[in-house]
Amino acid sequence: MPHAPCPMPNAQYLMTNDWLEIGKIVAPQGLSGELRVYPDSDFPERFQVPGKRWLLRPGEREPQPIELLAGRYIEGKNLYVIKLAGVENRNQAEELRGCKLMVPASDRPELGEDEYHVLDLIGLEVFMQASGELVGTVVDIIPAGNDLLEVKLHSSFSNDKAQKTVLIPFVEAIAPVVDLQTGRIEITPPDGLLEINN
Repeated sequence: MPHAPCPMPNAQYLMTNDWLEIGKIVAPQGLSGELRVYPDSDFPERFQVPGKRWLLRPGEREPQPIELLAGRYIEGKNLYVIKLAGVENRNQAEELRGCKLMVPASDRPELGEDEYHVLDLIGLEVFMQASGELVGTVVDIIPAGNDLLEVKLHSSFSNDKAQKTVLIPFVEAIAPVVDLQTGRIEITPPDGLLEINN
């Protein structure tokens, strides 16, 4: 059984420790002030459930609160179309092009069992379960059918000094132990997995 996908596709979307970027406004939609948003979050409710969001304008450091009135997903385009309070026409919508939608970092949706936030996985140390040998440190998560952990290899582990990182499928069969308390992931990779993807 695969681990559930990580709710944030990429850790680089974290602006500061206080805010999470959930999407970017890329264009107006129609003439009535609706906006097209490219999502950086796997949680549809971020764009579909009315309530307070925060808008970060290009060049500004502090996001401003704004009210989300409605939103819908556009199949096949990986876009949401949203309606924000006070944005009544295409000109007002055009002014928001390039703005980022934010939520407080504390506003993380509750996770089910075997679900993890990407930001919780970055920096965890990866060990071979059988030998206890340190493989390396998680530096990124690459969204795919099953998410891939990008692991920076520890100098003692890599035989090939040119190979700096390895991609490890984040599925239960290969990464059966994820312990956020101790900051470690234990892996049981099939033969050859750590050698082939340099």
